Amino acid sequence: MVQLRQYASGAGADVPSPGFQSSVFVVQLIALVTCLFIVGGYDRRTNFLSLGYMSEHCIALMAAAVVGGLLIYAGAAYTATLRPSRGVFLSSMAIFAPLSLLTRRTLCSALHARLSRSYFVVLGTGEQARHFYRSYLASSNREQLRFVDPAPEGAAVGQPIDAADPAAPQIEAESLAQLAALAADSSGVIVAESAHLLPADLMDWLTRVHFEETPVYTLETFYERHWRRVPVFAIDPIWPLHVGNQLTSTSPYSHAKRLFDVLAAGLGLLVLAPVFLVISACIAVDSGGPVFFRQARVGRDRRPFPLCKFRTMYVRPPSEEGSLYTAAKDPRITRVGVWLRKLRLDELPQLWNVVKGDMSLIGPRAEWDRLVDNYERTISCYHFRHLVKPGITGWAQVNYPYGASLEDAMQKLKYDLYYIRYYSLRLDAMIVLKTLHIMLWGKGQ
Repeated sequence: MVQLRQYASGAGADVPSPGFQSSVFVVQLIALVTCLFIVGGYDRRTNFLSLGYMSEHCIALMAAAVVGGLLIYAGAAYTATLRPSRGVFLSSMAIFAPLSLLTRRTLCSALHARLSRSYFVVLGTGEQARHFYRSYLASSNREQLRFVDPAPEGAAVGQPIDAADPAAPQIEAESLAQLAALAADSSGVIVAESAHLLPADLMDWLTRVHFEETPVYTLETFYERHWRRVPVFAIDPIWPLHVGNQLTSTSPYSHAKRLFDVLAAGLGLLVLAPVFLVISACIAVDSGGPVFFRQARVGRDRRPFPLCKFRTMYVRPPSEEGSLYTAAKDPRITRVGVWLRKLRLDELPQLWNVVKGDMSLIGPRAEWDRLVDNYERTISCYHFRHLVKPGITGWAQVNYPYGASLEDAMQKLKYDLYYIRYYSLRLDAMIVLKTLHIMLWGKGQ
């Protein structure tokens, strides 16, 4: 923790009060707890063993040090005789960082060992259950799955949920009594079947058990709570009207976010002006032609706007534009463009789009209008992305790599819909910290 020093100016020098020293401890503790909470440091769903979390943990600690330090120095500025000790401040953070990370990794190992012995009961054996099973295999969940056919007449025990996978879970129960016994020792029940297909007595039992002893998840709630995304197949035409969606254009946070966007983007344009000049010169020397690239993108309420970026590809006539997507080693990318894309510097001119109000700093990716037309024809709920302003970074960008196909667009849509439903300051703060992680390690987008 921060230690305060007294600078004597005679017999009347002030002495640090116990109350002030206690407040220093409280401020730093609150900053640490808040930043670790934002990156999931207290969430059992977080994989503390991953390198990704290690990076986010360290970034959160640095953010806490900056915020806590600013608040502490601001408090100390009220009296000239009190000065926080920078050496003690930095050394305490240096000790706390590896210690807190080691503690979380140890607890995570113990949690994974316990979870590997537990299981979820899954009601359903149809297409939704098989789709869920494939998604579960690709997740970081450690619990086992035990499938149950919810049909009144039951099912043959031993039948696999996926005949193509010999190791697939087997159907475990044939009666409500057997299901109740199976669920009693489980981590929860997952309903992977349409509600209108479930027997009335089973629906009644699910309601009672959910409020009494065992959590019951629909596929949508399981995806949201455990994987932080919304399954596209669970979306209906009135999804934005469902209880739980946090987004409204008139909410106090929406106004505060717009004010922050303007201030942060405006300040960014001023501070980064020398960087703009250097990048512009590099582009001009490397490939000639225009420095900036403008393209029609789709914004909130499906309003088109010209998005501005640093040009990273060679200038070609429209007849030679090539694929709609950019490949990993696309020959159209210039030598300077490779580094601009890797370091995300090509995105900086979008700060001007933020100031104008076309975009926000955080939101779904602003897609090319030609791609949007294609996606909306093939993905029924894709238009829900346009309920919010697009952003330079966003929940989909920090959780899923660059997409170059219709399937990738569907996967990223799951994260965009989650952002729309849980639109909040905490989620935006988590995106900022994850974006810093991506910029350092060159992943995502």
